[in-house]
Amino acid sequence: MSPTDELVLASGNPGKIREFSQLFAALGLRIRPQSEYGVVDVEETGLTFVENALLKAREASRSSGLPALADDSGLEVDALSGQPGIYSARYAGEPKSDVRNNAKLLEALDGLSGHQRSARYWCALVYLRHADDPVPLIVQRSWEGEILERPRGEGGFGYDPLFWLPERGLSVAELAAEEKNRLSHRGRALEAMVAALRDASQR
Repeated sequence: MSPTDELVLASGNPGKIREFSQLFAALGLRIRPQSEYGVVDVEETGLTFVENALLKAREASRSSGLPALADDSGLEVDALSGQPGIYSARYAGEPKSDVRNNAKLLEALDGLSGHQRSARYWCALVYLRHADDPVPLIVQRSWEGEILERPRGEGGFGYDPLFWLPERGLSVAELAAEEKNRLSHRGRALEAMVAALRDASQR
């Protein structure tokens, strides 16, 4: 895989597109959003983050003719038996709303405190060489934290204002974008994916 390769990113989420573009720019890889190719959002019928990422990557690759990169990510809260999980983006129903999702999460955790509010972000990242690739590259990484009792910070998106990092003393929404990219579940998954792509190119 050469540094000039183009990939289609199977996402219409502006926050994700921005983060991936920043992360890949440092690697010399050019990311094309799926909107440039008229890719329609697929129905996420998988029961895991990996299954949903594969569905999105296949559709993006099929429509664009390019290798595709897709992620599916979300929040796992221990006290809620892993919810909202794969339903993180639409936890409070349609239409998707970060504000309503956060409000529902706070309500579900009402009365709990400290370590009872333990949680983690997960990212499953999938790379397909082509739509029918029988051996996709798959990595999964997590980011440990706790859920705050009220939002803090103006940055990020999704559950970032509620996701507290005890070791940093900040919410994710209070981190600079560069620091978030370095520490996050998505950043860690990307690092692992780059290593996997390098290994694959040397075989």
